[in-house]
Amino acid sequence: TAWRVLESGGSELDAVERGCGQCEIDQCDGSVGYGGSPDESGETTLDAMIMDGNTMEVGAVADLRRVKNAIGVARKVIEYTKHTLLVGESASLFAVRMGFPYEDLTTHKSLSLYSEWLNQSCQPNYWKNVVPDSSKSCGPYKRHEEVTYKEEQTSSQRSVHNHDTIGMVVIGVSGTVASGTSTNGAIHKLPGRVGDSPIAGAGSYADSTAGGAAATGDGDIMMRFLPSYQAVEYMRMGTDPTVACQKVISRIQKYAPKFFGAIICANTTGSYGAACNKIPGFTQFHFMVSSPLLSRPTEQVVDCI
Repeated sequence: TAWRVLESGGSELDAVERGCGQCEIDQCDGSVGYGGSPDESGETTLDAMIMDGNTMEVGAVADLRRVKNAIGVARKVIEYTKHTLLVGESASLFAVRMGFPYEDLTTHKSLSLYSEWLNQSCQPNYWKNVVPDSSKSCGPYKRHEEVTYKEEQTSSQRSVHNHDTIGMVVIGVSGTVASGTSTNGAIHKLPGRVGDSPIAGAGSYADSTAGGAAATGDGDIMMRFLPSYQAVEYMRMGTDPTVACQKVISRIQKYAPKFFGAIICANTTGSYGAACNKIPGFTQFHFMVSSPLLSRPTEQVVDCI
């Protein structure tokens, strides 16, 4: 979809918006758009961002409720405000002012996912250091008087199959770069949780003097390292896109060796690459590429490191 927009004369931002928007409509992987990844209260909320690598403008929404086209609302943040990020109920009100309809993001599938989770004593979840024991029961939880600092439990086992993101980097014929993301976030997240996807430099980053990158995976860990920004800076220094991606993954591995995540990188010449962290159940990363050198959109695969 994004490639067709470019071929028909649309801008790089148009391509990102329409490409990510198509995934929202298709509910890609159940982890983008409406009807997936219900939070602890059973509600589906959306995060998205879009970035213009010429002006460095970013539009983003997080914890967006009752509006399906998150990437479209993010684009309107650039076009009609001087802000970068709008969140929660206020982001939804902004969306309505911009002409987006209120729609229910809940589906039979998301309701069944929520019901199954409740029937399994709310496992898995994202609480720690609380009573009652969050590994055995549902809340409401209270904080422990004494906080025990133990090694953070890896969320890789739950993350590999429970959420992903559409991340996109578009390089125009003149070298202009745009990027974007859209996701419904981590399943069974605490209401109000925002991951890496709508955060500039974390979920994606675009700079028309260097390139663009987009990340996917365990956003709570990955956002701490601004991986997309770091990858673009490596490419600015002349690092090959594949190596830039690998260096970013290696940096996170030092602190969270069992994290679930991957990143794609593309520079202004059209070279591209990707890298991922190797964990059980996730040994390869698949991503799609369209370019003048390819007759059709092509799936690429890299081995995780």
